[in-house]
Amino acid sequence: MTNQVNITTEYITLGQLLKEVGLIDTGGMAKWFLSEHDVLLNGQLENRRGKKIYNNDIVEIPNVGTFEIVSS
Repeated sequence: MTNQVNITTEYITLGQLLKEVGLIDTGGMAKWFLSEHDVLLNGQLENRRGKKIYNNDIVEIPNVGTFEIVSS
């Protein structure tokens, strides 16, 4: 099942997304999370917390969920 994440800006960073969906509590935890978990952005492995994610991008985290970015 895909969860939609609504954004009101042009993009959201991967670290902000992890915080928004409740996987981390602070932005500083993003580096640790990405070193411990596989994160796929549009099917490609991604480990940069500052990576910009735009409308219609899909972020998949195995054993956690799939998130679609939706701009409102």
